[in-house]
Amino acid sequence: MSHKKRILITGAAGFLGSHLCDRFIKEDYHVIAMDNLITGDLRNIEHLFKLENFEFYNHDVSNFVHVPGKLDYILHFASPASPIDYLKIPIQTLKVGSLGTHNLLGLAKEKKARILVASTSEVYGDPNINPQPEEYWGNVNPVGPRGVYDEAKRFQEAMTMAYHTFHNVETRIVRIFNTYGPRMRLNDGRVLPAFIGQAIRGEDLTVFGDGSQTRSFCYVDDLIEGIYRLLFSDYAQPVNIGNPDEITIKEFGEEIIKLTGTKQKLVYKPLPTDDPKQRRPDITKARELLGWEPKVSREEGLKITYEYFKSLPQDLIEKIEHKDFKKYTK
Repeated sequence: MSHKKRILITGAAGFLGSHLCDRFIKEDYHVIAMDNLITGDLRNIEHLFKLENFEFYNHDVSNFVHVPGKLDYILHFASPASPIDYLKIPIQTLKVGSLGTHNLLGLAKEKKARILVASTSEVYGDPNINPQPEEYWGNVNPVGPRGVYDEAKRFQEAMTMAYHTFHNVETRIVRIFNTYGPRMRLNDGRVLPAFIGQAIRGEDLTVFGDGSQTRSFCYVDDLIEGIYRLLFSDYAQPVNIGNPDEITIKEFGEEIIKLTGTKQKLVYKPLPTDDPKQRRPDITKARELLGWEPKVSREEGLKITYEYFKSLPQDLIEKIEHKDFKKYTK
């Protein structure tokens, strides 16, 4: 009889979920992966299927979640996460952050498991302070097109905290800032894969607005380490995990052109509604509570990510149209 600790990871076939599966397999856990593959991709976890301590359920956590046997930990990482995704499937985005979170908190309560939920820097909306500390309440438009994601995550945090205070469930909340690395979807509409995809295909790089808006990018291995440390900490309040090294989108586009050695130029298009003008985490808490800070430089991380995208099959590189969600939006 195996005595491995058992962990449920939702959104397991996604970018972050799949890296979390790898990490907990490496730490000798029994990993129960769950994903409805609406934005996730089995290619991200197919290398784990042959393992005895890995199992996969194709399930939408917005519906009741049953996992037989004991459960020690739950990581809730199921959600569309790129603006194009959540503009195309707004109701599914709201449901997975609300009903999905409720189902998993209920499961954590029943199994006496510790649960960590993936929140986001989007809870800060378009911030009017920079960098953003955890105490900042945010500047969010609840009825704007991006509100479906921002408010689902804000509700998720409120509900997680309620289960913690009212039902004494052991909960952790991570506020994730922009993250990149292998297994990102090339056509998910976010700036980093979009730029790299355009560079590989020999297209000009599309900048929205004048390119003065800022982002800060954290390499995926650094982020996973931060999440891992937070799960095993004893801190229930939200913690920012991200890289405070801020860059304008215009400078970032120039870095990508330099990295790929291509001759393209930047082309400018209008800025989408409620697009945040700045994004930079204050990671004082992560440093003090978890002894964590990012280690991988943008130059190093971008090289690895670029090599990953270049190694993809040609049809994926050429495929610029976004995922089709028709069967989910009936």
